[in-house]
Amino acid sequence: MGAHRFYGFRRENGRVGIRNHVIVLPLDDLSNAAAEAVANNIKGTMALPHAYGRLQFGEDLELFFRTLIGTGSNPNVAACVVIGIEPGWTGRIVDGIAQTGKPVAGFSIEGNGDIGTIASASRQAREFVQWATEKQREPCPIEDLFISVKCGESDTTSGLASCPTVGNLIDKLDPLGVTTCFGETSEITGAEAVCASRAATPEVGAKFMQVFNAYQEVIDRHKTNDLSESQPTKGNIAGGLTTIEEKAFGNLQKIGRKTKFIDVLKPAAPPAKGAGLYYMDTSSAAAECITLQAAAGFVVHLFPTGQGNIIGNAIEPVIKLTANPKTARTMAEHVDLDVSGILRREMTLDQAGDRLIDIMIRTCNGRLTSAEALGHREFVLTKLYQSA
Repeated sequence: MGAHRFYGFRRENGRVGIRNHVIVLPLDDLSNAAAEAVANNIKGTMALPHAYGRLQFGEDLELFFRTLIGTGSNPNVAACVVIGIEPGWTGRIVDGIAQTGKPVAGFSIEGNGDIGTIASASRQAREFVQWATEKQREPCPIEDLFISVKCGESDTTSGLASCPTVGNLIDKLDPLGVTTCFGETSEITGAEAVCASRAATPEVGAKFMQVFNAYQEVIDRHKTNDLSESQPTKGNIAGGLTTIEEKAFGNLQKIGRKTKFIDVLKPAAPPAKGAGLYYMDTSSAAAECITLQAAAGFVVHLFPTGQGNIIGNAIEPVIKLTANPKTARTMAEHVDLDVSGILRREMTLDQAGDRLIDIMIRTCNGRLTSAEALGHREFVLTKLYQSA
Protein backbone atom coordinates (compact mmCIF):
# COMPACT_ATOMS: atom_id res chain seq x y z
CA MET A 1 0.00 0.00 0.00
CA GLY A 2 2.89 2.39 0.63
CA ALA A 3 2.87 5.38 2.96
CA HIS A 4 -0.14 7.01 1.32
CA ARG A 5 -2.79 4.50 2.45
CA PHE A 6 -3.63 2.48 5.52
CA TYR A 7 -6.35 0.11 6.72
CA GLY A 8 -8.78 1.59 9.22
CA PHE A 9 -12.30 1.42 10.61
CA ARG A 10 -14.58 4.00 8.99
CA ARG A 11 -17.10 5.26 11.49
CA GLU A 12 -20.68 6.44 11.05
CA ASN A 13 -19.63 10.12 10.78
CA GLY A 14 -16.96 9.40 8.15
CA ARG A 15 -13.96 9.62 10.50
CA VAL A 16 -11.46 6.74 10.50
CA GLY A 17 -10.11 4.90 13.52
CA ILE A 18 -7.18 2.50 13.76
CA ARG A 19 -8.51 0.59 16.79
CA ASN A 20 -11.95 -0.87 17.50
CA HIS A 21 -12.45 -0.40 21.23
CA VAL A 22 -15.70 -0.86 23.14
CA ILE A 23 -15.28 1.29 26.25
CA VAL A 24 -17.11 1.53 29.56
CA LEU A 25 -16.86 5.19 30.55
CA PRO A 26 -17.66 6.26 34.12
CA LEU A 27 -19.14 9.74 34.38
CA ASP A 28 -17.65 10.26 37.84
CA ASP A 29 -15.30 8.75 40.38
CA LEU A 30 -18.25 7.15 42.20
CA SER A 31 -19.02 5.05 39.13
CA ASN A 32 -15.54 3.62 38.59
CA ALA A 33 -16.31 0.40 40.46
CA ALA A 34 -19.42 -0.32 38.39
CA ALA A 35 -17.60 0.45 35.12
CA GLU A 36 -14.72 -1.85 36.04
CA ALA A 37 -17.20 -4.59 37.02
CA VAL A 38 -18.86 -4.39 33.60
CA ALA A 39 -15.48 -4.62 31.88
CA ASN A 40 -14.66 -7.64 34.02
CA ASN A 41 -17.96 -9.29 33.06
CA ILE A 42 -17.72 -8.65 29.31
CA LYS A 43 -14.45 -9.58 27.63
CA GLY A 44 -13.44 -7.26 24.84
CA THR A 45 -14.51 -4.11 26.69
CA MET A 46 -12.28 -1.63 28.50
CA ALA A 47 -13.16 0.55 31.50
CA LEU A 48 -11.61 4.02 31.81
CA PRO A 49 -11.68 4.88 35.52
CA HIS A 50 -10.74 8.41 36.58
CA ALA A 51 -10.75 10.64 39.66
CA TYR A 52 -13.11 13.47 38.72
CA GLY A 53 -16.69 14.38 37.97
CA ARG A 54 -18.46 15.78 41.03
CA LEU A 55 -19.06 19.45 41.92
CA GLN A 56 -17.00 20.89 39.11
CA PHE A 57 -18.17 24.17 37.61
CA GLY A 58 -17.45 26.78 34.96
CA GLU A 59 -14.71 26.16 32.43
CA ASP A 60 -13.40 23.23 34.47
CA LEU A 61 -16.76 21.49 34.07
CA GLU A 62 -16.89 22.32 30.35
CA LEU A 63 -13.42 20.82 29.90
CA PHE A 64 -14.57 17.73 31.80
CA PHE A 65 -17.56 17.21 29.50
CA ARG A 66 -15.48 17.98 26.42
CA THR A 67 -12.92 15.37 27.45
CA LEU A 68 -15.37 12.58 28.26
CA ILE A 69 -17.57 13.23 25.21
CA GLY A 70 -14.47 13.46 23.04
CA THR A 71 -13.09 10.22 24.45
CA GLY A 72 -16.26 8.34 23.57
CA SER A 73 -16.41 10.08 20.19
CA ASN A 74 -12.82 9.21 19.20
CA PRO A 75 -12.80 7.13 15.97
CA ASN A 76 -10.78 4.44 17.74
CA VAL A 77 -13.92 3.75 19.81
CA ALA A 78 -16.57 1.60 18.11
CA ALA A 79 -19.17 1.81 20.87
CA CYS A 80 -19.49 3.17 24.39
CA VAL A 81 -21.35 2.36 27.61
CA VAL A 82 -21.58 5.33 30.00
CA ILE A 83 -22.23 4.81 33.73
CA GLY A 84 -22.92 7.68 36.15
CA ILE A 85 -24.30 8.19 39.62
CA GLU A 86 -27.30 10.20 38.31
CA PRO A 87 -29.05 10.42 34.94
CA GLY A 88 -28.68 14.12 34.09
CA TRP A 89 -24.95 14.44 33.47
CA THR A 90 -24.81 10.81 32.30
CA GLY A 91 -27.33 11.72 29.61
CA ARG A 92 -25.32 14.76 28.57
CA ILE A 93 -22.30 12.54 27.88
CA VAL A 94 -24.45 10.00 26.00
CA ASP A 95 -26.08 12.70 23.88
CA GLY A 96 -22.71 14.20 23.00
CA ILE A 97 -21.26 10.88 21.88
CA ALA A 98 -24.46 9.98 20.02
CA GLN A 99 -23.88 12.90 17.65
CA THR A 100 -21.19 10.79 15.98
CA GLY A 101 -23.81 8.17 15.11
CA LYS A 102 -21.97 5.38 16.95
CA PRO A 103 -23.74 3.04 19.40
CA VAL A 104 -23.81 4.49 22.93
CA ALA A 105 -25.97 3.83 26.00
CA GLY A 106 -26.10 5.33 29.48
CA PHE A 107 -26.91 3.86 32.88
CA SER A 108 -27.35 5.65 36.22
CA ILE A 109 -26.80 4.10 39.64
CA GLU A 110 -29.19 6.21 41.76
CA GLY A 111 -32.40 4.29 42.32
CA ASN A 112 -30.90 1.12 40.86
CA GLY A 113 -27.80 0.35 42.90
CA ASP A 114 -24.52 -1.08 41.69
CA ILE A 115 -25.70 -4.65 41.13
CA GLY A 116 -28.71 -3.77 38.98
CA THR A 117 -26.74 -1.16 37.03
CA ILE A 118 -23.85 -3.56 36.41
CA ALA A 119 -26.24 -6.23 35.17
CA SER A 120 -28.06 -3.91 32.75
CA ALA A 121 -24.87 -2.28 31.50
CA SER A 122 -23.21 -5.69 31.06
CA ARG A 123 -26.04 -6.90 28.83
CA GLN A 124 -25.69 -3.79 26.67
CA ALA A 125 -21.90 -4.06 26.56
CA ARG A 126 -22.16 -7.65 25.37
CA GLU A 127 -24.34 -6.56 22.45
CA PHE A 128 -21.93 -3.75 21.57
CA VAL A 129 -18.90 -6.07 21.64
CA GLN A 130 -20.46 -8.64 19.37
CA TRP A 131 -21.55 -5.89 16.96
CA ALA A 132 -18.11 -4.23 16.99
CA THR A 133 -16.18 -7.44 16.41
CA GLU A 134 -17.80 -7.82 13.01
CA LYS A 135 -16.44 -4.45 11.88
CA GLN A 136 -13.87 -4.79 9.08
CA ARG A 137 -10.88 -2.63 8.21
CA GLU A 138 -10.92 -0.96 4.80
CA PRO A 139 -8.31 0.89 2.73
CA CYS A 140 -8.19 4.59 3.65
CA PRO A 141 -6.26 7.54 2.18
CA ILE A 142 -3.56 9.09 4.33
CA GLU A 143 -5.56 12.32 4.64
CA ASP A 144 -8.00 10.46 6.90
CA LEU A 145 -5.26 10.21 9.54
CA PHE A 146 -5.18 12.41 12.67
CA ILE A 147 -1.74 12.34 14.36
CA SER A 148 -0.79 13.90 17.69
CA VAL A 149 2.74 14.40 19.04
CA LYS A 150 4.41 14.97 22.39
CA CYS A 151 7.85 14.26 23.87
CA GLY A 152 8.75 13.05 27.36
CA GLU A 153 11.78 12.51 29.59
CA SER A 154 13.73 14.44 26.98
CA ASP A 155 17.51 14.71 26.95
CA THR A 156 20.14 16.06 24.59
CA THR A 157 19.42 13.31 22.05
CA SER A 158 15.76 14.39 21.82
CA GLY A 159 16.34 17.81 20.30
CA LEU A 160 19.20 16.48 18.16
CA ALA A 161 17.51 13.44 16.61
CA SER A 162 14.22 11.95 17.85
CA CYS A 163 12.17 15.17 17.89
CA PRO A 164 13.53 16.20 14.46
CA THR A 165 12.51 12.73 13.19
CA VAL A 166 8.90 13.52 14.12
CA GLY A 167 9.30 16.93 12.49
CA ASN A 168 10.55 15.25 9.31
CA LEU A 169 7.41 13.10 9.24
CA ILE A 170 5.15 16.15 9.71
CA ASP A 171 6.92 18.06 6.93
CA LYS A 172 6.39 15.08 4.60
CA LEU A 173 2.76 14.37 5.51
CA ASP A 174 1.38 17.89 5.97
CA PRO A 175 1.29 18.55 2.18
CA LEU A 176 -0.68 15.28 1.81
CA GLY A 177 -3.59 16.58 3.89
CA VAL A 178 -2.89 14.87 7.22
CA THR A 179 -4.18 16.55 10.42
CA THR A 180 -1.56 16.87 13.19
CA CYS A 181 -1.36 18.38 16.67
CA PHE A 182 1.31 19.46 19.15
CA GLY A 183 1.02 21.16 22.57
CA GLU A 184 2.79 21.32 25.97
CA THR A 185 2.30 25.03 26.71
CA SER A 186 4.68 25.38 29.68
CA GLU A 187 7.39 23.50 27.80
CA ILE A 188 7.58 26.20 25.11
CA THR A 189 8.93 28.66 27.71
CA GLY A 190 11.91 30.49 26.26
CA ALA A 191 11.02 29.55 22.70
CA GLU A 192 7.57 31.14 22.62
CA ALA A 193 8.54 33.85 20.13
CA VAL A 194 9.93 31.24 17.73
CA CYS A 195 6.79 29.14 18.17
CA ALA A 196 4.56 32.15 17.45
CA SER A 197 6.57 32.82 14.29
CA ARG A 198 5.63 29.34 13.04
CA ALA A 199 1.93 30.26 13.00
CA ALA A 200 0.29 30.41 9.58
CA THR A 201 -0.97 33.98 10.15
CA PRO A 202 -0.21 36.82 12.59
CA GLU A 203 -3.67 36.30 14.08
CA VAL A 204 -2.92 32.66 14.90
CA GLY A 205 0.46 33.68 16.33
CA ALA A 206 -1.24 36.25 18.58
CA LYS A 207 -3.76 33.61 19.68
CA PHE A 208 -0.88 31.33 20.67
CA MET A 209 0.82 34.09 22.66
CA GLN A 210 -2.42 34.84 24.50
CA VAL A 211 -2.69 31.17 25.51
CA PHE A 212 1.00 31.00 26.44
CA ASN A 213 0.87 34.16 28.58
CA ALA A 214 -2.26 32.94 30.39
CA TYR A 215 -0.49 29.67 31.28
CA GLN A 216 2.55 31.59 32.48
CA GLU A 217 0.35 33.77 34.68
CA VAL A 218 -1.03 30.68 36.43
CA ILE A 219 2.49 29.36 37.00
CA ASP A 220 3.74 32.72 38.30
CA ARG A 221 0.76 33.02 40.65
CA HIS A 222 1.21 29.61 42.26
CA LYS A 223 4.93 28.83 42.13
CA THR A 224 6.92 28.81 45.38
CA ASN A 225 10.39 29.39 43.88
CA ASP A 226 11.04 28.18 40.35
CA LEU A 227 10.04 25.16 38.25
CA SER A 228 13.25 23.16 38.75
CA GLU A 229 12.51 19.41 38.78
CA SER A 230 9.11 20.16 37.21
CA GLN A 231 10.27 22.08 34.13
CA PRO A 232 12.81 20.74 33.36
CA THR A 233 12.18 17.45 35.19
CA LYS A 234 14.84 15.58 37.12
CA GLY A 235 15.07 13.18 34.18
CA ASN A 236 15.61 16.08 31.78
CA ILE A 237 18.36 17.47 34.00
CA ALA A 238 20.04 14.06 34.27
CA GLY A 239 19.96 13.92 30.47
CA GLY A 240 21.79 17.22 30.11
CA LEU A 241 18.90 19.70 29.72
CA THR A 242 19.62 22.12 32.53
CA THR A 243 17.23 24.92 31.52
CA ILE A 244 13.67 25.07 30.25
CA GLU A 245 14.94 27.06 27.23
CA GLU A 246 17.14 24.14 26.11
CA LYS A 247 14.17 21.82 26.50
CA ALA A 248 11.81 24.18 24.64
CA PHE A 249 13.94 24.51 21.52
CA GLY A 250 14.37 20.74 21.35
CA ASN A 251 10.60 20.32 21.79
CA LEU A 252 9.84 22.58 18.83
CA GLN A 253 11.85 20.32 16.52
CA LYS A 254 8.77 18.06 16.47
CA ILE A 255 6.89 20.39 14.10
CA GLY A 256 9.52 20.22 11.38
CA ARG A 257 11.21 22.95 9.44
CA LYS A 258 8.49 24.05 7.02
CA THR A 259 5.07 23.28 8.48
CA LYS A 260 3.10 26.13 10.07
CA PHE A 261 0.26 25.66 12.55
CA ILE A 262 -3.12 26.91 11.40
CA ASP A 263 -5.04 27.28 14.67
CA VAL A 264 -4.83 27.16 18.46
CA LEU A 265 -7.18 24.73 20.20
CA LYS A 266 -8.64 24.68 23.68
CA PRO A 267 -7.77 21.53 25.65
CA ALA A 268 -9.67 18.53 24.20
CA ALA A 269 -11.23 20.68 21.45
CA PRO A 270 -11.40 19.02 18.01
CA PRO A 271 -9.76 20.79 15.05
CA ALA A 272 -12.25 22.80 13.03
CA LYS A 273 -10.28 24.37 10.17
CA GLY A 274 -9.62 21.26 8.10
CA ALA A 275 -6.36 19.45 7.55
CA GLY A 276 -3.12 20.90 8.87
CA LEU A 277 -1.01 21.34 11.99
CA TYR A 278 -2.74 22.57 15.17
CA TYR A 279 -1.46 23.79 18.51
CA MET A 280 -3.41 22.61 21.58
CA ASP A 281 -3.15 24.32 24.96
CA THR A 282 -2.15 21.38 27.18
CA SER A 283 -0.19 20.44 30.24
CA SER A 284 3.29 19.08 29.57
CA ALA A 285 2.46 15.99 31.67
CA ALA A 286 2.42 13.08 29.25
CA ALA A 287 -0.73 11.27 30.36
CA GLU A 288 -2.77 14.49 30.58
CA CYS A 289 -1.59 15.80 27.21
CA ILE A 290 -2.30 12.59 25.28
CA THR A 291 -5.69 12.17 26.98
CA LEU A 292 -6.65 15.67 25.78
CA GLN A 293 -5.40 15.01 22.25
CA ALA A 294 -7.26 11.70 22.07
CA ALA A 295 -10.41 13.47 23.26
CA ALA A 296 -9.97 15.89 20.35
CA GLY A 297 -10.14 12.97 17.93
CA PHE A 298 -6.49 12.14 17.23
CA VAL A 299 -6.02 8.42 16.60
CA VAL A 300 -2.26 7.76 16.64
CA HIS A 301 0.44 9.40 18.74
CA LEU A 302 4.19 9.88 18.13
CA PHE A 303 6.27 10.20 21.29
CA PRO A 304 10.03 10.87 21.24
CA THR A 305 11.80 10.07 24.53
CA GLY A 306 15.38 10.46 25.64
CA GLN A 307 15.75 9.04 29.14
CA GLY A 308 12.82 6.63 28.64
CA ASN A 309 9.20 7.64 29.26
CA ILE A 310 6.93 4.55 29.28
CA ILE A 311 3.60 6.29 28.56
CA GLY A 312 0.67 4.69 26.75
CA ASN A 313 -2.95 5.69 26.38
CA ALA A 314 -6.24 3.88 26.78
CA ILE A 315 -7.59 4.54 23.29
CA GLU A 316 -4.84 6.23 21.22
CA PRO A 317 -1.81 4.02 20.42
CA VAL A 318 1.48 5.67 21.43
CA ILE A 319 4.52 5.03 19.23
CA LYS A 320 7.73 5.74 21.12
CA LEU A 321 11.02 6.52 19.46
CA THR A 322 14.40 7.30 20.96
CA ALA A 323 17.82 8.42 19.77
CA ASN A 324 19.49 7.58 23.07
CA PRO A 325 21.43 4.31 22.55
CA LYS A 326 21.41 3.53 26.29
CA THR A 327 17.61 3.89 26.45
CA ALA A 328 17.22 1.80 23.30
CA ARG A 329 19.30 -0.92 24.97
CA THR A 330 18.08 -0.85 28.59
CA MET A 331 14.39 -0.08 27.87
CA ALA A 332 14.03 -1.91 24.57
CA GLU A 333 10.59 -3.27 25.46
CA HIS A 334 9.24 0.30 25.49
CA VAL A 335 10.82 1.49 22.22
CA ASP A 336 9.06 1.11 18.87
CA LEU A 337 11.75 2.85 16.81
CA ASP A 338 15.45 3.33 17.52
CA VAL A 339 16.87 6.32 15.64
CA SER A 340 20.17 6.51 17.53
CA GLY A 341 21.86 5.78 14.19
CA ILE A 342 21.38 9.47 13.36
CA LEU A 343 23.89 10.44 16.05
CA ARG A 344 26.34 7.77 14.86
CA ARG A 345 25.93 9.05 11.28
CA GLU A 346 24.63 5.64 10.22
CA MET A 347 21.19 7.04 9.38
CA THR A 348 20.08 10.35 7.91
CA LEU A 349 17.22 12.38 9.33
CA ASP A 350 15.33 11.78 6.10
CA GLN A 351 15.75 8.01 6.47
CA ALA A 352 14.61 8.19 10.10
CA GLY A 353 11.48 10.09 9.06
CA ASP A 354 10.69 7.42 6.48
CA ARG A 355 11.14 4.68 9.08
CA LEU A 356 8.79 6.50 11.42
CA ILE A 357 6.18 6.77 8.66
CA ASP A 358 6.57 3.03 8.06
CA ILE A 359 6.11 2.01 11.71
CA MET A 360 3.19 4.43 12.04
CA ILE A 361 1.40 2.94 9.01
CA ARG A 362 2.01 -0.57 10.36
CA THR A 363 0.56 0.54 13.71
CA CYS A 364 -2.45 2.03 11.93
CA ASN A 365 -2.92 -1.31 10.15
CA GLY A 366 -3.17 -3.14 13.48
CA ARG A 367 0.35 -3.72 14.83
CA LEU A 368 0.36 -3.25 18.61
CA THR A 369 2.71 -0.63 19.99
CA SER A 370 5.08 -1.54 22.79
CA ALA A 371 2.89 0.38 25.25
CA GLU A 372 -0.20 -1.55 24.14
CA ALA A 373 1.60 -4.89 24.38
CA LEU A 374 2.75 -4.01 27.92
CA GLY A 375 -0.76 -2.99 28.98
CA HIS A 376 -0.25 0.76 29.37
CA ARG A 377 -3.70 2.41 29.40
CA GLU A 378 -2.99 5.78 30.98
CA PHE A 379 -6.11 7.98 31.08
CA VAL A 380 -5.67 11.16 33.12
CA LEU A 381 -8.11 14.06 33.05
CA THR A 382 -6.91 17.66 33.31
CA LYS A 383 -8.40 19.68 36.18
CA LEU A 384 -8.22 23.47 35.99
CA TYR A 385 -9.07 24.40 39.57
CA GLN A 386 -10.76 23.27 42.78
CA SER A 387 -14.27 21.80 42.81
CA ALA A 388 -17.11 23.54 44.62
